[in-house]
Amino acid sequence: MSLVETERVLVVPTEVFHRLGQFQGFCGEVDRYLAGLLDDELLSYRPRGEMEEDPSFKQLIPYVIFRHVDAEGRTHVFQYTRGSGQGEGRLHNKRSIGVGGHISSIDAETSSSGQPYEAGMRRELDEEVRIETEYRQQCVGLINDDSNPVGQVHLGVVHICDVDSPKVYPREDEILDAGFRDVEELLADLERFETWSQICLQALFAK
Repeated sequence: MSLVETERVLVVPTEVFHRLGQFQGFCGEVDRYLAGLLDDELLSYRPRGEMEEDPSFKQLIPYVIFRHVDAEGRTHVFQYTRGSGQGEGRLHNKRSIGVGGHISSIDAETSSSGQPYEAGMRRELDEEVRIETEYRQQCVGLINDDSNPVGQVHLGVVHICDVDSPKVYPREDEILDAGFRDVEELLADLERFETWSQICLQALFAK
């Protein structure tokens, strides 16, 4: 069996999201959604293979964006191309500005704080990138995209990490062509990015 078939991932019933207020695209109302979505009584860990095909549940995905503002005030964002061996097969060869992934039942078992979402986000960052600079992290919004099969079963929680210097490097071989780029360059090349990245670039960085 593959990891996708055996892994149990954190999900919330889609009806909970609808009750809190369904939206399409990006929403910056963090306080409105996060406490309700992370209610222990509503969350469960279910087989990832099943959840990838079941839109009655939303898999909660931390989506971390690294931002650096240089001495001239220009904004640069960490970006990369997803290799064919990384994660969700339907996103292979797409450019992305988001680092993160599924919260696993393993995170619930190993979390000393009792907060598996936070533990899972830190684990994903540790697995995917090497951060060699000071940074400050904040949750800035959520992404929902029901226009395609991938989006219908996922709900993104968007975090921005403001780094003191652009020293973030990939740990995985399948994170290709990685590095910080001027945000204007990324906005000019939107069509090559996965949908969530397009949504975030337009919502957070377009003037």
